[in-house]
Amino acid sequence: MAAFTLGPALLFCPADRPERFAKAAARADAVILDLEDAVLLEHKAHARENLTQTLNWEDELTPESTIVRINGAASGEQAEDAAAVAGTEVRWVIVPKAEDPAELDDLAARLPGVGLIPQIETPRGVLEAARLAAHPSVVAFFWGTEDLIAGLGGAGARRADGTCLPVIRHARSQLLLTAGAYGIPAVDTIFTSLKDVARLRQETADAVAEGFIAKACIHPQQVPTIRSAYAPEPAQAEWAKALLVEFAVHAGIPADDAPMADPARSGAFRFRSEMVDAPVIAQAQRVIQRHEAALSTPG
Repeated sequence: MAAFTLGPALLFCPADRPERFAKAAARADAVILDLEDAVLLEHKAHARENLTQTLNWEDELTPESTIVRINGAASGEQAEDAAAVAGTEVRWVIVPKAEDPAELDDLAARLPGVGLIPQIETPRGVLEAARLAAHPSVVAFFWGTEDLIAGLGGAGARRADGTCLPVIRHARSQLLLTAGAYGIPAVDTIFTSLKDVARLRQETADAVAEGFIAKACIHPQQVPTIRSAYAPEPAQAEWAKALLVEFAVHAGIPADDAPMADPARSGAFRFRSEMVDAPVIAQAQRVIQRHEAALSTPG
């Protein structure tokens, strides 16, 4: 099963709006074709047809850079969604409102070889996160705010300034920690305001610093802000490159191998008046990975 590496900007696109597919694919690092919340019940069947036709017969979207969000188990639509996905070469599927590993068992049987991404967005889902992360078909975590706050009986997940309420931040941190404990990446949730670019930038910067592999978005205009936040500042990239050169000397390896080498290849050493060891080297390697990804991104 392929490891999940897509990002940093994952753009949602309603599966019943095929006229938007090409624009979404051109603007983002990957497209999330949504069969769930973005599609009215009476349009679900049409959305599934769009998915199978586009991914089998057209070149607007590629399976390698397309994720499909299916409907949840309680919707009555999940089996048909899975059948539609099974007719394509899609590699990753988001499972919304995930709570029960048995649901993942059923989907894994219907979609062999497809990586499942539970979307943790209910109180029970938060409490069951470890069991979901341990499932052999799970390749990443995604999470959501609105269904979570609704499940708690709340009336809004964010304050007036756009910041998340404490309980939402707690759930976010718990899910990120769970993903890290089970060795899977986590994708940060959407930011719904299209006008508050400053808050999107700060929220994405926090996601980068904390270790989220990517951030989902709902409009193409949010993509540049997310990409910019994931691209290291020049000074940070210079620091990481220089540190890895020094690491290569201490590890006795070619400098070109340093970005992918085991950080434990060397012991602690002094670098620019600071003591450096394996965790700091690992951070420098991630900075270089983000730097190279930003350089290779069109536009």
